[in-house]
Amino acid sequence: MSTQKLDVTEEQSRALVEESRAEGWDKPSFCKELFLGRFQLDLVHPYPKPTAESSEKADRFLEELAAYCATVDGSVIEREERIPDDYVKGFAELGCFGLKIPEEYGGRGLSQVAYNKAMMLISSVHASLGALMSAHQSIGVPEPLKLAGTPAQKAKFLPRCAKGAISAFLLTEPDVGSDPARMASSAVPTADGAAYELDGVKLWTTNGVVAELLVVMARVPRSEGHRGGISAFVVEADSPGITVERRNRFMGLRGIENGLTRMHKVRVPKENLIGREGDGLKIALTTLNAGRLAIPAMCSAAGKLSQKIAREWSAERVQWGRPVGEHAAVASKLSFIAATNYALEAVLDLSGQMSDEGRNDIRIEAALAKLWASEMSWLVVDELVQIRGGRGYETADSLKARGERAVPAEQLLRDIRINRIFEGSSEIMRLLVAREASDAHLVAAGDLVNPKADLSAKAKSAVKAGNFYARWMPQLVAGKGQLPTSYSEFGALATHLRFIERSSRKLARSMLYGMARWQAKLEYRQGFLGRIVDIGAELFAMSATIVRAESQRTEDAVHGGASYQLADAFCEQATLRVERLFGALWENTDDTDGRVAADLLDGRYTWMEDGVLDQSEGTGPWISHWDPGASTEENVSKPFSV
Repeated sequence: MSTQKLDVTEEQSRALVEESRAEGWDKPSFCKELFLGRFQLDLVHPYPKPTAESSEKADRFLEELAAYCATVDGSVIEREERIPDDYVKGFAELGCFGLKIPEEYGGRGLSQVAYNKAMMLISSVHASLGALMSAHQSIGVPEPLKLAGTPAQKAKFLPRCAKGAISAFLLTEPDVGSDPARMASSAVPTADGAAYELDGVKLWTTNGVVAELLVVMARVPRSEGHRGGISAFVVEADSPGITVERRNRFMGLRGIENGLTRMHKVRVPKENLIGREGDGLKIALTTLNAGRLAIPAMCSAAGKLSQKIAREWSAERVQWGRPVGEHAAVASKLSFIAATNYALEAVLDLSGQMSDEGRNDIRIEAALAKLWASEMSWLVVDELVQIRGGRGYETADSLKARGERAVPAEQLLRDIRINRIFEGSSEIMRLLVAREASDAHLVAAGDLVNPKADLSAKAKSAVKAGNFYARWMPQLVAGKGQLPTSYSEFGALATHLRFIERSSRKLARSMLYGMARWQAKLEYRQGFLGRIVDIGAELFAMSATIVRAESQRTEDAVHGGASYQLADAFCEQATLRVERLFGALWENTDDTDGRVAADLLDGRYTWMEDGVLDQSEGTGPWISHWDPGASTEENVSKPFSV
């Protein structure tokens, strides 16, 4: 494959892209294109907006919600470690448990964008409220039924959910986290074929302690007339055989109703099967796309609160004759908080609107939004605590008792930490996105990365890959006659768009180099893949921020200039992070880290642990292997086995 084939004009490049869409690549994922070296700005610019009708309906509801939230005291939830029943009743009467449920089923029928704004507002009162609402309708009964439920199931369950029948999502097990293939919970068809019998134990069932309805993932054994596989069921929480073993407690989210649920011979009518047998994982993963978008909403809420508190405190607190915000060490933190806060909302709104538009595939966008927002909001809140100093570490109740403003900075930090784990940890998100982003490369390269393939297959794949990259990725390698797009209409932000365009091509090249270097072992180079994904996440955030700022510049005479300033600051900061990540792709300590970790696991460094006492030793096994037919006492007391 010669470079001459890649030396094409911008007009030819655009024609190839249009041809690709005509052949089934229509409505491609913006982020997947980004990883392939194609910066398709037209997929996100002009900045997508909800319809006027949708906006008016959302604005009316958000005004009602804000008025009610002003009557809710988050400190009560924190102090009592539960959400009072009257708070739950108030949110139910307002319709908050049916925000995205269609109006025909008694819901509010809001868009994803409006739902995100509601989640942001609710979470600002207390993060446990956001967890309650999100677990109920982002991953609980409403979303799976909207996606794959029958008309009868929707008519039966959605009105109940809209009125406030809390639902929960039961997927994780004591032995199974992000590896659902090991799921042990079973759903065995009854002899008469009228029902399934569920057995199993589910861990970290958010809302499971108070839920009326459950979505349960369980494995149906393959048999005559049953295709089997992991399947999804709607289950009444008060069904005989369901026991909530305990309510779990956590570092943050003190009001969350999260438990361990045991199912023993629970009879579920066959009519409660969602979709077909074996569709459970597909339903779960699709549901999580929408569910993951609630996480950036809660992260954006924390960002907005952090900015407000940091701004007011930094202007009020005086040290060495000046407000602390005027000292360079604090000013850099304030700039980071403000710029990142602007970008957090840009990513949130753009991802939400993509979902509302029904784009074919937003798996990467949803995952990147969740990953990037959870990581960046953690840094933002951590900086807030640092700016506040000792008062950042002190609890709100303690501050109030001393006669000072009850700022819950340390609570924000505790609460925001879970978002790097919720709905898939950051590490799992990076692997998920890396797999999705590299899919097109792998399809094109075929047997080139398969060491077991015969030479003839490799030869065919080489031609296939060559044709693919020559045809579909003309911008990957810039020929002499190829000039970058100027983006002059974006004014001062144009330089950042050119950086994104160049970095996108560099990102695709880096992935190809990685595939050539490690071939089938690439999947084990998780440090490399993680940095690839983090670069893509930063480029996505930069793109969202720029198109949002451009939209506000043309439509918002009051804040347009400030938006440009914030977007410019964010992109400068993000550029430095991207450049560091590119450098770390090839110059890192990954191999050394692997050797040290292996030696650590082999016990070579145990002498370094001398001189401390581990008071958790002897208190129980690392993981409880639960027998669904045994009592709690029997499960806890039985010896640990792997």
